[in-house]
Amino acid sequence: MKLVRSLLRAAPALAALTAAGVLAGASGAQAASTGPDVIAHRGSSGVAPENTAAATRLAVRQDADFVEIDVQRTKDGKLVNFHDCTMERTTDVEEVYPGRPSYRVSDFTWDELRVLDAGSWFSDRYAGEPLITVDRVIDIVDRRSGLLAEISPCGHYDASLPADLAELLRSKPRYVERALARDRLAVQSFELDDARGIKDLMPEVPIGVLDADRPTDAELVALSAWADQVNPQYTVTDQALVDRVHELGMDINVWTVDEPGAMRAMAGLGVDGIITDYPQSLT
Repeated sequence: MKLVRSLLRAAPALAALTAAGVLAGASGAQAASTGPDVIAHRGSSGVAPENTAAATRLAVRQDADFVEIDVQRTKDGKLVNFHDCTMERTTDVEEVYPGRPSYRVSDFTWDELRVLDAGSWFSDRYAGEPLITVDRVIDIVDRRSGLLAEISPCGHYDASLPADLAELLRSKPRYVERALARDRLAVQSFELDDARGIKDLMPEVPIGVLDADRPTDAELVALSAWADQVNPQYTVTDQALVDRVHELGMDINVWTVDEPGAMRAMAGLGVDGIITDYPQSLT
């Protein structure tokens, strides 16, 4: 858990927003109370290009409890941290490889992807910022922050992605042991088969199920038989849902919460974690 204290590092506009919103009226006693885990969505993606080393390092410096990443696989089997199913939005892939029939991560080798610029779209300050492997993310967060790895829901993958992630995690046994001892490792997915797959392979790792809609009670009861977390969109989350998830023995992390009033409301409901583009506004 983190203390809701002050905005450490942010753009001036965010600092003003946070001061006026999250922290407004907080007494010393309120500031000293513990709050939800702070989960940096794609790293500190509000102020650095998402899913890059820059965003990951910034989230660590901002004392995020977890860095949330997206796991995809290249054509030659390398696991990379990338969200979108195709790469046009956040890289210069069309300029570097014009005329390719597809720009999905899985259509490129790691050697092809490592030369892409994944920072200029966000800011000239990050021009040339490269893509990053999941292995490198683990090296950055190890001993410093937690890792919440999302198995990509992109439909062009087969069922072996959970096995690939489990294999990578097993290749870092000392990391997994340290992270689990500190409750700083979890895996999540929108796809039930992927979530169940990683749970079967690594039952010691907490598993979360993402949901953009409000889960029914029957769904929650079914999930409670094997899942450790239910992670819904914050807009469908209320006190009754939080209480029911906890009653069933699971945690609840909400996403993606960037507005100060919503952060304050979710913390008030007693959620276990807040996934945000601006972790510095909660640490």
